[in-house]
Amino acid sequence: MNVDEAIRSKRAVRQFTDQPLPEDAIRAILNAGRLAQSSKNLQERQFIAIRDRATLEALSRCGTWMGHLAGAALGVAILTPDPGIKFQLLFDAGQAAAYMQLAAWELGIGSCLGSVYEPDQVRALLGFPAEWHCDVCLSFGYPTAEALAPRPPRPDGRKAFDEIVHWERWT
Repeated sequence: MNVDEAIRSKRAVRQFTDQPLPEDAIRAILNAGRLAQSSKNLQERQFIAIRDRATLEALSRCGTWMGHLAGAALGVAILTPDPGIKFQLLFDAGQAAAYMQLAAWELGIGSCLGSVYEPDQVRALLGFPAEWHCDVCLSFGYPTAEALAPRPPRPDGRKAFDEIVHWERWT
């Protein structure tokens, strides 16, 4: 699968089979996040890879839209120093997330991003130090047939290229 095909076909997957992910696939996904570019190449991020079902279920309750973590084979918490100090930290976390999701998709593994609304609960569950923050968790797993079923086009689909791209200036 080339990059263009991965970008065009990638979808958020929130329903996973019970099949575990092979160790080499997990390492490939995490390595893709490690290799993602970062501001000034500071690489100010850490990943916590979670396979324990009870922990994934508890994490799924730490954000309004994080229920997909409960059924995932793998969850990844992306940690950064305080993003309030430097906004690039969240941008870098997003790049790591995107790289991991594309690497997973190439392997036939689905994923979905979840926003953390209860950071203190996440810290308590995962035991990371106070100087680190978790605003994003990812779920990974093999998609169910339902998750991959063709969907009718949405009436509010993607905006047209010319609606969002401005050349040289806004006007």
